Amino acid sequence: MEHVIVGIDVSKDRLDVAIRPSGEAFVVARNAAGLEELGKRLASLAPYLVALEATGGFETVVAASLGAAGLPLAVVNPAQIRAFAKALGKRAKTDPIDAAVIAHFAEATGVEPRPLPDEATQLLADLVARRRQIVAMIGAERQREKRATAKRLKKSIARLIKAMEKELTSVDTDLDDAMHASPLWREKEDLLASVPGIGPVIARSLIAELPELGHLTRKQIAALAGLAPWTRQSGQWRGKSFIGGGRTAVRTALFQGAMVASRHNPVLKSFFHHLTAAGKPKMVALIAIARKLLTILNAILRDQKPWQTA
Repeated sequence: MEHVIVGIDVSKDRLDVAIRPSGEAFVVARNAAGLEELGKRLASLAPYLVALEATGGFETVVAASLGAAGLPLAVVNPAQIRAFAKALGKRAKTDPIDAAVIAHFAEATGVEPRPLPDEATQLLADLVARRRQIVAMIGAERQREKRATAKRLKKSIARLIKAMEKELTSVDTDLDDAMHASPLWREKEDLLASVPGIGPVIARSLIAELPELGHLTRKQIAALAGLAPWTRQSGQWRGKSFIGGGRTAVRTALFQGAMVASRHNPVLKSFFHHLTAAGKPKMVALIAIARKLLTILNAILRDQKPWQTA
């Protein structure tokens, strides 16, 4: 028996729905009545998976509503959907076509349902994201401060930086409170931070934005983080390997950890020097360190054992 796969294209005012393998398609409004109707219609189909594209926040209410209805969900990467559509030769772009492509993508690539984060985990993820935004804004203002020549502008920028640093301290306090409120999160943070190169900020980013850590194989977790290498090749021609896709914030956090670990983690420092001595460019070596670091962290949470040098 074939699995029923549902693809949903989410826009501001409507939800376009495509169902495989029947080919059925319909539209509901993106409001309370539409979500209730959608939940009932999909529940009657008993789908194996309902896939929807991440669309800048519009999908959040839809995912929460369908998750509450007990439907198996997965939020998929828009870049992967676009690449899949191009591979299929789908040049036209309309909401019904997008919904069909999402369903086809989920079916063809074997996307698995993933449970939604609970309210506390979602709050932690939001706090981590907010912290990242504030740090980026402070960095941007510091660059403007360097370029500014007028004293009045410099004072304005300095006031804004001071205000944002105060807000950053407030968010860090909220993060501390959230972590200390959960014994499970405290335990995870302690395990992750036992690895030289992983501090509280990176540990919390991974807990919030990579909840699958410790529950997947090393290949699966590397793919989620966008650290799984893929190679371009055709016939006798062999191209270079690349990384990409996955969760950008997670990959960035791991890369930051890799830079610290390559200097202060005895095992990864040795590995880094081995790679560079073999002629690998430093960036390639750092990517390898980030991937190895992720494998170590995955095993630590899986086995519930802290870092051990020997």
